[in-house]
Amino acid sequence: MAKLVFDIETTPLSVDMFDESQQEYLFRDLQKIPEEAAREIRRTEIQRQFALWPFTAQVVCVAMVNAESCRGQVLFIADDFEANAGEARGVEFVPCADEVELLTAFWDVAQHYDSIITFNGRSFDVPFMYLRSALLNVPITRKNWLGYRFQTDPHCDLAEQLTFYNVSGRDGAARRFNLDFYCRAFGIESPKSHGITGMDVGNLLQEGRYRDIAEYCLRDVHATVTLYQIWKERLAGIK
Repeated sequence: MAKLVFDIETTPLSVDMFDESQQEYLFRDLQKIPEEAAREIRRTEIQRQFALWPFTAQVVCVAMVNAESCRGQVLFIADDFEANAGEARGVEFVPCADEVELLTAFWDVAQHYDSIITFNGRSFDVPFMYLRSALLNVPITRKNWLGYRFQTDPHCDLAEQLTFYNVSGRDGAARRFNLDFYCRAFGIESPKSHGITGMDVGNLLQEGRYRDIAEYCLRDVHATVTLYQIWKERLAGIK
């Protein structure tokens, strides 16, 4: 059965998009900080966290490939369609006008897959895609991808598999590392090896470097595919 490997990139929404009540809720912590300089530092930290929450951020890129063939698509928001379209190594780069178009195109592909592979997708990517789609009234064609946590079908989340479902907590032998660390440990080319990280996505979007975002997201997916193959060969089945 074909499995879809995917990863998303997100950027914070502007604070101006939230009304007074929402802003009061989001920045409530600031009321506890008396010093102005410390408040501004905390405000910046909170705004950076916006990218982690589907009610305060948008999806700007989704890279997805078939786990066996590695053919797939990268959907990404871009102003200049012709300059950013194309194909590389069996993956089609598809610029989208906005987030609604991107999410719609993603679910059009998703309906053909029953199973997915992610890194931290159960905690982040899947609920983020579900909630953003619901907020924007985009039909969701695959609603079972969270699945049962202690099974790898329909969702194999490598962040959970490599920690044996967080058996060790934060400091034990099976503590969780990020994808970059696992890649370097297992000898896989890290998605960050080209000098771009997830922290750069917002600035890249503002600079109009849409293709750079797309290629970074695709590197995440290719790394996840290789890590999955290693896990499947060496660790799958261990309880």
